[in-house]
Parts: sequence; C-alpha cells; structure tokens
Amino acid sequence: MTSPYIRRLRLATELRTLREQAGVTAGDLAQRIYRSRTLISKLENAHCNPNLGDVSNILNALDVTGEKVDEIFTIARDAAARGWWDSYGDAMGARQRMYANIESGAATIRGYNQFTLPGLLQSPEFTQALIAIDKHEGTKIDYVPERSLEARRRRQEAVFQPDGPYFETVLDEFVLRRLAVPTETLANQLHHMVGVLTREPRFTVLVLPTDARLSPGRLPVSGYMIYTFPDPGDPAIAVAESVSSCTIHAQPEEVAQYERLHDRLREAALPALDSLSLLADTADRLSEQVGHGK
Repeated sequence: MTSPYIRRLRLATELRTLREQAGVTAGDLAQRIYRSRTLISKLENAHCNPNLGDVSNILNALDVTGEKVDEIFTIARDAAARGWWDSYGDAMGARQRMYANIESGAATIRGYNQFTLPGLLQSPEFTQALIAIDKHEGTKIDYVPERSLEARRRRQEAVFQPDGPYFETVLDEFVLRRLAVPTETLANQLHHMVGVLTREPRFTVLVLPTDARLSPGRLPVSGYMIYTFPDPGDPAIAVAESVSSCTIHAQPEEVAQYERLHDRLREAALPALDSLSLLADTADRLSEQVGHGK
C-alpha cells in the first residue's frame, strides 16, 4: 500500500491548489461546507486524517467535476487508510511508527547514519542491546520493548519483499568504532549486515571513512532519510533526525538540498564492495577480540 502519510501530503496540495484556482479563501470555503477554518487548514497542511464526507463537500463547493473527483477521492481513501503499524499504537514507539508509514510503498530509501546502524538492517540482538542502553541511562521509554521488536521485524519483512524499495545508506565509520554495545553484539550485528547485503542486491551500505574528503559544501548536521515513490504525483520527502525528534521536509527545494548532500557523501564514501569488505573485516576483528577475551 502507498504510505497514507504521503497521500495526505498529496491530498493537501491538491485541495489547496483547487481552492486557490477557484479564487476562494480558506475562510469562505469553511463557511460553504459548514466547517471550521481550522479544519481547512489541517487538511491543506496534512495535519489530520481526511474525512471522505468533508472532501466530498469541498469538491462540491469548489465545483470540481469529472475525472478530477475520482482522482481526489482515490488519494483521499489512501490517505485515510490504516496500515499494519496502526494496530501497535504507541507500543512500537512514535518514531518507528512514522518510519513504517513512510516506508510503505516507497520506491527508494536513501540515508546517512551518523551515530547508529540503520533500523532496517538491525538484528533482534542488536536492537535489544539498544533498548538496554535506554533503560540503563534512565531514558523515558515511549514504547513497549517486546512490541517494538516485533514491529521492527514487520518493517523489515515489508521492505525485503520482492517488490520492496531500493535501499542505500551512507554509514559513518565512526559508528563502527565507538558504538556503545558489547563487542560481541556489534560483531554479530556486522556479520548480520554483511549477510543481508550479500543476499539482497537492492540493499547497499557505503562506509564514509573518518578521514573522507568531501567536495565543497556544508557537512551534515544530523542523520537523514530521503524517500521517493513510484507514482510521480506523490512527493519525495526527507526526514532529518535528532536525538529527540524528527523533522519532515516535503518542499521540493528542501528535499533537493538533501539529495545534493547525499550525492556528495556517497561520492566521498568507499565503493560498495570496499564498504562490504570493511564491514566484514571489522566484524571478524571484533569476533577475534571476543575470542581472545574468553
């Protein structure tokens, strides 16, 4: 299914464009359909799930007819759809639920991992280690660990389907050197990643060396993910990550900035085969350290 969130963004643009083309203000439209100005604002900014009755009334008020009505209703139905992640509620964590929604139906997923390993490539053991870190630091956990693990498995199953997205991430070498999980856990995780990358040609990890020389431009200030979708009418988006929140960028010029940054990072990163070799060598070295310590 196409991401309901992405379809909400598309519906918002369509409704706002139709209203502006008709020369109707948001306040006037609200009066015509006997709804609040706030509702119109939420619909036109993708801040709420659409009610099909409201969408129908808006189209009637704007004298939209013919195939355009069918097109808008298809988008609205997709925007109002519920995905498998909705059955988890807050138990899987708000951030992971957001990613599951956006990933649904994506054509490409590109990103930069600055401080951790990508969730779609994490083994259950590694994810449990990260949960243990949250508990150890006294971090307020906004998810149920068991449900969060189950949801991550379902996310991975969705993207690993034969018709799943192309996935590419630039991984900062820093992550391989200083990630605060037990050595054996990190070694097993890297072996897991090597196995996934070997089996799945659609998945690529490019390691950015700590001494990489980037072409002129600003350095990334955070990790990010960029998503595109098969339907050219669905907007590409970029999600910038921070420790406590994520910021979604849907304006074309903002997404283009992240795409240019990604091109610069991947140009400075090791090629795919060299990156795979580095991951495998690092995993083997860590495994040897564990063996010598026993």
